[in-house]
Amino acid sequence: MTPAQLADAVRAAAVAALPDLGLDPSVLPDAVSVERPRHPEHGDYASALALQAARKAGVPPRELAQAIAGKLSEDPAIQSVAIAGPGFLNIRLSSAAAGTAAGIVLEQGNAYGHGSALAGQRVNLEFVSANPTGPLHIGGVRWVAVGDALARLLRAEGADVTTEYYFNDAGAQIDRFASSLLAAARHEPPPEGGYAGEYISEIADTLVKQHPDVLALPRQQALETFRSGGVALMLDEISASLAGFGVRFDVYFNEKDLHQRGELDAALARLRQSGHVYEAGGATWVRTTDFGDDKDRVYVRSTGEFTYFAADCAYYLDKRGRGFDKIVIILGADHHGYIGRMRAVAACFGDDPDQTLEILIGQLVSLLRDGQPLRMSKRAGTVVTINDIVDAIGADAARYALARYSLNSTVDLDLDLWTRRSNDNPVYYVQYAHARISSLLRNAARAGITRGDRYDPALLTHDRENDLLKALAEFPAVVAAAAELRQPHRVPRYLEDLSGTYHRFYDACRVLPRDDGPLDETGRARLWLAEAARTVLANGLGLLGVTAPDRL
Repeated sequence: MTPAQLADAVRAAAVAALPDLGLDPSVLPDAVSVERPRHPEHGDYASALALQAARKAGVPPRELAQAIAGKLSEDPAIQSVAIAGPGFLNIRLSSAAAGTAAGIVLEQGNAYGHGSALAGQRVNLEFVSANPTGPLHIGGVRWVAVGDALARLLRAEGADVTTEYYFNDAGAQIDRFASSLLAAARHEPPPEGGYAGEYISEIADTLVKQHPDVLALPRQQALETFRSGGVALMLDEISASLAGFGVRFDVYFNEKDLHQRGELDAALARLRQSGHVYEAGGATWVRTTDFGDDKDRVYVRSTGEFTYFAADCAYYLDKRGRGFDKIVIILGADHHGYIGRMRAVAACFGDDPDQTLEILIGQLVSLLRDGQPLRMSKRAGTVVTINDIVDAIGADAARYALARYSLNSTVDLDLDLWTRRSNDNPVYYVQYAHARISSLLRNAARAGITRGDRYDPALLTHDRENDLLKALAEFPAVVAAAAELRQPHRVPRYLEDLSGTYHRFYDACRVLPRDDGPLDETGRARLWLAEAARTVLANGLGLLGVTAPDRL
């Protein structure tokens, strides 16, 4: 019996009990939850249903709990129900009911842990979206790991997700990028506010080889060559770096396309039609303060140039026009002001931002080696790049490490720790658990032992078996919560707990017979349990985009 099945059983017992008290079952909440109690001696699961429904029902919580417990105890899957405190139901499952969790996992296989809470929802998930003026740095790499994991989680809960990378390939930063490339090609210092680093010289040299006469062109023509060619090369490099990290976006969207297709003008016309636009100081403004923004925003400068805000408006409208119900954007710590601005944009276009827009803000990442901050990358000049971190600790460790922490927390990643082949390295600890079970199954196969097509779940009575069964049963709820709350870090933390629970089970409960003897039925049930643990470990690592090796 899974927690979801038990929750259904608790509600069914309440529906049956209420008429005996002269009460209408409509007083019950639609959704009932069960949780693991903090202290295992209190039972396998606990429910606060009686406390939640008592006031509406007009009866004391303990009286309602007693009635529910009486009906629930009739279920053969329930070993006992105790009433604690003001009316909590502490529930113990029978061994047979608890043991079925292993069979459920293996029956569902790769789909175990998936749900349907977000079915029918079309989500556009934008993350990273760095300017194509340099390699992806460590801050952006965090959003790669977190964003890709979140996309996997949302899909696991049934959402139709499109991942999108927004290339800011228009505007002043691209002008500075082009000027920096031209200066590097001429062996001149970069312009004020320009870009430096070995990669600038590399791109400049490549473009000179591709266009041998570029330096003889008039400055504006030369700049256009370096602008278009430099951006193209940078986009190719960023895409290749992402692929090396195991991430491929469904859509790569260029800001320049918004300008060329006239979408900024179209968005302005719609805002003007809705009465949100006014002119002041020669500029065109949008009255976003009507919708909670801290100040109104300039759409067109007095020079006639569109602002970045204008592109933001057009881009939001473009996404909505493509049919997305929810737009989710992951941004860095310096973008807090973006939240109010974009919520106002959604409202200006007639949307409810609580329904159509979600902006997640993440904190900074720093790297440590030998206890000291690691700051410099020879190629990039001032930052640690995605390729640097993959070279240092590998894509698996990087993805796991960067997804392991709440977005709200700053992260110090110790490169020495994340390359260590020991149990204090979290990703190694989880991958080792998967490899350890794979080794067990290989040993079983060499001995001619298979788990067969059935087992007796009632034989799984050991405390360590029970701990592992409950941990496996929790996985779907962990995935659902991680998706709903946009907290991918819940998955690695769960996997580490599951790995520890498996190791304790394996150390206490022998699975395979000694001296090539026959497999008894208890061993067979344990073999099912071990393989179920391997399945959940693999499924969890898959949600993080991390491999589940059979050998380490």
